[in-house]
Amino acid sequence: MKNQKDLDYYLSLPYTFQVRKTENGYWANVKEIDGCHTPATTIEEAYKDLEMILKDHIEIRLEHGDSIPEPVDHEYSGKFNVRVPKTLHKQLAQEAEEEGVSLNQYVVYKLSK
Repeated sequence: MKNQKDLDYYLSLPYTFQVRKTENGYWANVKEIDGCHTPATTIEEAYKDLEMILKDHIEIRLEHGDSIPEPVDHEYSGKFNVRVPKTLHKQLAQEAEEEGVSLNQYVVYKLSK
């Protein structure tokens, strides 16, 4: 049976392209796939070259039967628990009270700064 996941399937996935400035230009990589990277002189070149590198990288992995990581779409609930020292808890609660808002609203405000 033929593998249902072909080149077109992988190229349609929302891989994360990362580009950062370096001393000599730019460095681009695909976050999800180790070894899928390229240097470039411009941002435009970085994205264009990275698209070709990704295609070549996937083709080679398919040819050799190697696994190909897929992007993970994380879902976030909007909730997380954080343990803080009692003194910090007290300070934040007092500041929230002074502002006339809940501790939760105050912490969201502080984190979004």
